[in-house]
Amino acid sequence: ILPHDFYFPLLNDSKQLNEKQRLICRDYIEANAIDFAVAKCSEKEIDKLNILNASIAAMHKAISKLKTKPQFIIVDGNRFKSYHSIPHQTIIKGDGKYASIAAASVLAKTYRDEWMMKLHKQHPNYLWTVNKGYPTKAHREAIRKNGATSYHRKSFQLLPRPVQLKF
Repeated sequence: ILPHDFYFPLLNDSKQLNEKQRLICRDYIEANAIDFAVAKCSEKEIDKLNILNASIAAMHKAISKLKTKPQFIIVDGNRFKSYHSIPHQTIIKGDGKYASIAAASVLAKTYRDEWMMKLHKQHPNYLWTVNKGYPTKAHREAIRKNGATSYHRKSFQLLPRPVQLKF
């Protein structure tokens, strides 16, 4: 939740910022926001709910952690489920249009990147510091060589399935 007069010239959609810029924005957001919270769903929750519903569940968890009740919720994208009758609106590409959505994207990205760094320390073979959890070719090769960890989603196709030839 940002003050009405909140302005930080560097703030933008987290995908438009480099890592250093995101961290600068995060510090400013955390120091100047009225309130903020970050939450996540576990790999098991994602497997159970699917990635979209788990994203919405994580948003609900974050909202529940706020000390200040929001009057209105704006969400990047086109899907959201009502939270405790608080009015909401989804906004496609909202992280490039609204400071509060951009701030949320920066916080989500920087906290996720920190989580990936912790996982990398436990499992350096998977190169989480480089791929940040996305299924790059090198990450898939690490799964092929080392198998999946408990942090990998089981519902996500980790490796391509072999081609089945029919004669």
